[in-house]
Amino acid sequence: MQPRSSSDRSLNLGILAHVDAGKTTLTERLLHLAGVIDRPGSVDAGTTQTDSLDLERRRGITIKAAVVAFPLDDLVVNVIDTPGHPDFIAEVERVLGVLDGAVLVLSAVEGVQPQTRILMRALQRLGVPTLLFVNKIDRAGADVDAVLDAIRSRLTPDVLPMGTTAGLGGRTAAFTAYATDDPAFRERETVALAEHDNALLTAYVEGREPTAAELASSVAEQTRAGRLHPVFAGSAATGAGVADLVEGIAAFLPPADLDVDGPVSGRVFKVDRGPAGEKVAYARLFAGELRVRQQLELTGGRSGKVAGIEVFGHGQWARATKARSGQVARLLGLGAVRVGDGFGASARAEEHQFPPPTLEASVEALDPAQRSSLRVALAQLADQDPLIAARTDQDGRPTVSLYGRVQQEVIAATLAEEHGIEVEFSEASVLHIERLRRVGTAIERFNTPSNPYGATIGIRLAPAAPGSGVVLDLDVALRDLPLFLFKTVDHFTAVMRQHVDRALARGLSGWAVTDCRVTLTEVGYTSWDGPPSQRGDLPTALDYRKLTPLVVRQALAAATTQVCEPALRVDLEVPTSDAPQLLRLLGRWGAEVAGQTAAGDLTRLDVRLLAARLHDLQHQLPDLTGGEGVLEARFDGYRPVRGRGPVRRR
Repeated sequence: MQPRSSSDRSLNLGILAHVDAGKTTLTERLLHLAGVIDRPGSVDAGTTQTDSLDLERRRGITIKAAVVAFPLDDLVVNVIDTPGHPDFIAEVERVLGVLDGAVLVLSAVEGVQPQTRILMRALQRLGVPTLLFVNKIDRAGADVDAVLDAIRSRLTPDVLPMGTTAGLGGRTAAFTAYATDDPAFRERETVALAEHDNALLTAYVEGREPTAAELASSVAEQTRAGRLHPVFAGSAATGAGVADLVEGIAAFLPPADLDVDGPVSGRVFKVDRGPAGEKVAYARLFAGELRVRQQLELTGGRSGKVAGIEVFGHGQWARATKARSGQVARLLGLGAVRVGDGFGASARAEEHQFPPPTLEASVEALDPAQRSSLRVALAQLADQDPLIAARTDQDGRPTVSLYGRVQQEVIAATLAEEHGIEVEFSEASVLHIERLRRVGTAIERFNTPSNPYGATIGIRLAPAAPGSGVVLDLDVALRDLPLFLFKTVDHFTAVMRQHVDRALARGLSGWAVTDCRVTLTEVGYTSWDGPPSQRGDLPTALDYRKLTPLVVRQALAAATTQVCEPALRVDLEVPTSDAPQLLRLLGRWGAEVAGQTAAGDLTRLDVRLLAARLHDLQHQLPDLTGGEGVLEARFDGYRPVRGRGPVRRR
């Protein structure tokens, strides 16, 4: 590797792995090898560069994506260390959208683990070029050949081992890269490439041998296209094989496209808080240049001015006057920013749809005097991860949405360590929704006994397609709108949308109402100089805020609702001998087996399962399959609850 050059080229690299496969240790070794740090940090000792949260250091896992950088030839490699626990899969998927390439880390002892398969599928789905690194070859029980077999059978057959290992299971374990003129390696290289290159296949069959340079070029081309995955091995703890991996990163992964002349475009993949509580946004720039004091229009109509820019270099974040296409930057001053926000062309792009959390739990401050502080702290956490959807129940207790119980522990630890608030959670319960059964209408007119407000509102609620959310339409005359209060039609619509959303947050059974079309059918207000029936004090914005939920509630009562519970599509891979007992269990739970295929000694099941049963399945699967079972669950919509639906606690 050479010292940092003046090049502006960047490579945004993700390092991903199942929990404890060694990705954070690998990041430390990369930084040390590049001369960024004097010695690698230790996960066990809590001295790593990327695990900055106290809980990360204590548990030895990554929870929030972290960014560091190192120089590589004429590149600046921004390394994004991502979570490995499935409770934080949304954090992982946010990061994947800003990567140029990735290294997927596997353990030479444990091999292909459950989260490994989930991460590989996500990388393939998003087309992220990926190298594989078989770590921990110095550990007792290391078996690289067995891991390669598992990779081919459980991840992808499109792999190319780049070297050989020796001394497995000891501190002297080593990785030696194949020489490019090694006839046996060139043969394997040619066969692997020919799977996706007809011209090369024809030449191979006809006995025409490509040159080493042509093969290397083809490996880079197919890797960057996501059709081939070079495999390296080594030990992040001892440094074995890491230098060869670095050479592979430089040779096979594509640097960021440079488009400095286009309009600025980027996406925020992480939001932190600075020492004074200010927001710090981590953003990947896809095009253009971003300068200090530049105004940004963010996703959802929010905006802000960039007060400061920092880029990572020489082991730390440093102030800069601008950030360029391809770089990762920390942006200061964006008070309205949220995780996932885009700006420029990225703000107009369709947002990534994460599966919704399927659990919720209420949170209580152990010290009653900290209840208001707890609400503020949860609002800040929601900025960092909007999917936790912090909100307040009618009894005043905050409630958060969750993917799993480890995430709940992380929230509790974060509140204690960063905000000084000790909390306790209620037992997590399944998060349901409500959908309309039929069309419902309601109207409240001013100057009538049932309406104490100086406004008229008529609303029609109609069922809409599953997954469509809530849509608001206006079916009223422009002259009837109170534009003296709201200035423009768009402003009035936006305010009414907020009122409607708040009203629909709790349906007839207490769950959020969704997948419906809301139409304002009548709007009116009192005036000073109208007919006697219309005279009165001019309305205020508060009249519309107070009246809207009353009318929505009446329309809901007319429409009635159906409580629905989340369902999952679960992909199970289990030993064939264990499949029958697992199928019997799934049958007792009312699960639907949509598909079943066998390959060798493994059986793959495609199952539709209610989310309420997922925790039970996760708990019982290791015992049922001798620890060999693997599952991947993804959201599969909502299903009507049979019988009377549960009522959400108030």
